[in-house]
Amino acid sequence: MTETFTKWDAAEHLRTPEDARLYVQACADEDPGDGSLIRAALNDVARSGNMAGLAREAGMSREGLYKALAADGNPTFATVLRITRALGMHVRFS
Repeated sequence: MTETFTKWDAAEHLRTPEDARLYVQACADEDPGDGSLIRAALNDVARSGNMAGLAREAGMSREGLYKALAADGNPTFATVLRITRALGMHVRFS
């Protein structure tokens, strides 16, 4: 019997702000230290909602937001802060 698989997309499962917050927190906890998992999580959260509205809230163009959060993107720390604030999240160090 042949198994079939479908592509799983986290963005399809992030339904509430709390879902998004917990997802980003889990990814931050597991990030290998280069920010790649945090960037990917922010991309998933951004795609789960209104990308154009998020870009506007973050003071960015929609294209700039897509580019910053793309798999080969390398957003600055300032960009990450603007995106997290626009999502209603806060970066906290403990």
